[in-house]
Parts: sequence; structure tokens; C-alpha cells
Amino acid sequence: MADAVDDALTTGRHLLVQAGTGTGKSLGYLAPILVRLARGRERIVVATATLALQSQLADNDIPAALDAVESVTGIRPSHAILKGRTNYACLLRVRDGGTGDQSTLISAAELRETIAGSPLATPESALGAEVVTLREWVESEAASGGVADRDKAPSHTERGWQQVSIPARECLGVQRCPYGDACLVEKSREVARAADLVVTNHALLAINAMHGGTALPEHSAVVIDEAHELVARVTGAASAELSPPQIERVARRALTHLDDDTGLALLESADTLRNALDATPLERVEDPDSAFVTACAAVRAAARAAVTALTGTAEGQDPDRRQAAAAVKEILDVAERMAGLHATDVVWVTERERFGREARVAPLTVAGLMRGSVFGEHTAILTSATLKLGGDFDQVAGTLGLLPTERDDSVAVPGGSASRPEKNESEVERWRGLDVGSPFDYRRQGILYVARSLPQPGRDGMASETLAEIAELVWAAGGRTLGLFSSRRAAEAAAVHVRKQLPKLTVLCQGDAQLSELTRRFVAEEETSLFGTLSLWQGVDVPGATCSLVIIDRIPFPRPDEPLTLARQRAVAEAGGNGFMAVAATHAALLLAQGSGRLIRRTTDRGVVAVLDPRLTTARYGSYLQASMPPMWQTGERETVIQALQRLAGED
Repeated sequence: MADAVDDALTTGRHLLVQAGTGTGKSLGYLAPILVRLARGRERIVVATATLALQSQLADNDIPAALDAVESVTGIRPSHAILKGRTNYACLLRVRDGGTGDQSTLISAAELRETIAGSPLATPESALGAEVVTLREWVESEAASGGVADRDKAPSHTERGWQQVSIPARECLGVQRCPYGDACLVEKSREVARAADLVVTNHALLAINAMHGGTALPEHSAVVIDEAHELVARVTGAASAELSPPQIERVARRALTHLDDDTGLALLESADTLRNALDATPLERVEDPDSAFVTACAAVRAAARAAVTALTGTAEGQDPDRRQAAAAVKEILDVAERMAGLHATDVVWVTERERFGREARVAPLTVAGLMRGSVFGEHTAILTSATLKLGGDFDQVAGTLGLLPTERDDSVAVPGGSASRPEKNESEVERWRGLDVGSPFDYRRQGILYVARSLPQPGRDGMASETLAEIAELVWAAGGRTLGLFSSRRAAEAAAVHVRKQLPKLTVLCQGDAQLSELTRRFVAEEETSLFGTLSLWQGVDVPGATCSLVIIDRIPFPRPDEPLTLARQRAVAEAGGNGFMAVAATHAALLLAQGSGRLIRRTTDRGVVAVLDPRLTTARYGSYLQASMPPMWQTGERETVIQALQRLAGED
């Protein structure tokens, strides 16, 4: 892997490298890029999907690699962590308060009451004490030269952090802010601009691509770790939502700066949108003459008038007024995007259980953005334990804008440079796909059990036969089970059944407590089982006998009525492809690869992955899905698996 990364940096040819769990892929890319940086040639960015990996890199892998590079070269490259604006405290918000969202910001009076030491025992007084602590910490950070990174802050709630941070849209800018010279966000960017290696996240990489390279310092190459999540993260960063309560909150915030007519029009536009949402089916919106599009146009007009009023006078320089204007401008931009129904966007109406109906918009594809603004600008190295879906890299590469015809897997390509010339989207982007394998012997360490005798999963809940199978498997394993379910309802039903059938075993279920606490108990208590949904499919690392059995209740296809999925499938079909395989099956393959990968985390691990969906072997797409999973020994015989689990439980 290190040789391949070095080759990519030298030639400018993009690299997709699958590195299985236990490979040490972080060091596989850190070693060659840090050696290169030690020569003083350039700056390189590493982007991760999760804060957990960012922390692992910053606290463990990068220092270890830097020590090694320094011992060999005598040079120690510098590095910095760079996050989005809301991950850092804002001195204007800390010192002057500011209006903010009136539903979340605590008043100065509440703070004074807390400081005086006589708050009532209420949630608001607890929040006040929390904010006092946060503000004192921020001032200490600023005085000592820190950047007040949220990860290092005292224990706090989401609402508490909102008191000391500010959304990017509402930032006044360094030139206009009274504390611009001491801005902690700007300081974090200055540190990054001075560093050789910058570690950031997928979302900031996407923002950098969408806004012309303004979010990240100039760099010659980018390493994208956890690259299997890139499409979802970029899609999320390029998406937006609009709801009546959102408009009402922003309007109330702006009212003190608007005349009655302008403020009332903005408030009433929320009702107009609410009525249109109630009359619109929960599906994609495609009719430009629909009541929904008309309502979005009304919101756009009211928001535009408010923005003009807020920014068109000398009073527009007032910080509170400018922040209110920024919040209204965000409403304007989203309403305009939705009213446009652009061919490159998918707009739909959905409903949230507690907050009612809202509209959402997301890009139909991110391939063009990635091709033009990431691959077209920098050498890109993408790595993950799961990049080969269906046994090949082409599917993942295609979703990112790389074409199968551009693939070049030759071991060495002469010439070229990691500093890429200016290109347009039609030019060739050469790329290489490489699977460096795994240190694990999956056929010896793991069994893939496909329950062929069970009924095919339906929409009416879990069949009694499936529940009975889950209980029998958990019994044979002596607990020690990670249950990965397609829905919260399915996880809860399985947990209730197993607890009833096996009262001596502990079964935790997502929702019983904070997920971090449930995971801690699952790791610490060897015979305890943990059942849950999507966040467990990718976020749990439990080596050893604690996880001897992974149960997957059904193939994790996306919801068949999910508007973005349907739109993407239709677009593929209209282009002559197989929409189901390109979108739904690819989604399922990725999750199956990640979910089944929870079992074997080190060379001594052994166990069973049980898929309780016979379609994995009976459906025409089954072989594609299986090719995406670790190559374990496979069986459909229940008794064989029960006996294997009992032997494992007895040995442990």
C-alpha cells in the first residue's frame, strides 16, 4: 500500500486502495506522504469521515509516523487538524452574546443569575451554569494561544455549545467582527496554512469543492480515508431542508430589524409553506406548477425583501442585524433552489415524527462535483476496508466520477507529477484500483451462515420463525452477539423475544441508553449481546470473544419509497444502466461488507456471521452481494452453525 501511495503521489494517477481491517492502512498512507513532506515539496490533506478517526490519527498514528520519519530523515513535518466553523468557539458570541436563535440562546439575565450563585433548580439554570463554564474555558484557551476546539471543551450539551459558537453563514467576517484580530476559527486556519499535513473531514472537503477551494489551504494531494462513506457525506454537505418552524424562528429573530409589513410577510410565508406541504404527497416534487413550488416562490420573495431591508441601510453594519440577515439569506437560498426544481437536484416532501412536514433537496449525483473539483484539481488517494463492491472497484469509482475506461492498473507509470495541471471535466482522469488484502484468514476464522429455510423478509414485521432462529443462535453462542437490524422496530422485537426465551442472558437494545454506554457494556461484559440499527453497522470495533456472532436480519436495501434513491435509480436506468444494481444493490453491498466486517477484528478472532435472509443465495443479485463480503466459509446448515457456536462458547 505504501508503495502504491508513493507511486500515486509521484505520477499524479489517482488511487483507490482497499485495505482490510488489521492492515494498518493509516500508516500505509502516512509513511509515504510524510517522507514526501520531509523533502519540503508540498502540502497534503487527509480527510476522514468520522471524528473518531481524526482523533486516532492526531493522538496516535501521526505522532508515531512522525517519530519514525524524523528518526530516518532528521526532519519532522508539521501537522494540523482543521474542522468546520461550529467546532470552534466564537469570541463575539462568548463576549457579547448576540441574538442568535431565540429558541436556543440563553439570556444574559439567566447567566447573571447563575453567576450570582442563586439559580433555581431548572433546566435553564443548569444551562446557565454550563455556559458560564464554557465561556471561562474559551477565555482561558484564547489567553493561552489555543483555538477552543469543541473536542477539548468541558462536558456540555448541544444547546450549551450553541451559546459559544456560530454557524458559518452568520459569521461577520474577520474584517467586520470586533474580535476579528483574535478570531479562534481564523487562528485554526492560520495553523493549517502553516502545516505540511492537514487532517480534516469529508464535509469540509465537500464544502471546499463546492466553494472554489476556499475552505482548505492550498494542497497538491488529498488522501480520503473511510472513503466508502464519501458519497453519503458529500451528499449531506450539499443538501438542505426547509420547514415552517425554521422560517418562523428566523423571522422572529429578524422582526426587531424589519418594518411591520416586511416582517409579517416573512412570517406568513411560513403558513403558506405549511399549507402547501400538507397538500403535497410524501414523495419527490417534479411539477413546476404545483402548490409546493408556488409556496417556495412566496418564501423566496418574502425572504428577499427581508434581506434587502436588513442590509440596505447603514444600520446593516450592526452585528445582530447582520447575523439576522445571514439567517434570512439562508432561507432565501434554499427556497430559491427548491423553487427551481433543477435537473441536477432532487426535491421532496417528508415528515418527521415530532416536527411535522418539511421539504428537502439533495444533489442527484455528486460525481460531477468530485470529478471537477477534487480529482480535477489534486491527486486523490481513496482508502477503506470496503471499496470493492461485487468484487470490483468500478461501482464505487463511478459514483465518484471516475470512469471504468480511465482505469490503469499498471504497476508504474513514468513521468507525471502530483501537482496536477488545470483540466476540464471531459479530460481523462487516470486511476488505479488496488486490493492489498487482509492479514486475516477469513475461511479459517469465520463462517457465513445464510438461513435458506427461513421465509423471505416482508413488510409486516419479523416472522416467528426468524425470531426463533435468533434466540437459538444467541443461545448457542452463549450471548456474545451483535445484532444488526434493518429498523429500530425489528431490533426491539428481537430483543424482547430473546429476553423472554433466554432470561439468564443480558440483551441490550439501542434506545435503552446512550449508544456509547451500551457499547461500553457490550465490550466489558463478555456474555452480553447488543441489538441495534445503522449506527452499529459501521461504528463498533469489538475484538475477541465478546463478539462471536453477528446477526443480520435482512439484506439492508434502502427504503423502496425513498425519493433520493428512486431518483438516482431512474437516472441510471434512463442512461441505459441497471438502476437497482447501481443504487439499491450497491447500498446493500456496502452495508453488508461493513456489517459482516464487525466479526473478525484481529487474527485470533473466530465466529459466525448469520444472515437471516435467504435472498442472499436465492436472488440473482445474491452473488454480487456475497462478493462484497469477507470470504468466509459458507453454509446453509443450521445444525452445523449451532455446533460451531457451542464449541466456541465452550472453548472460551
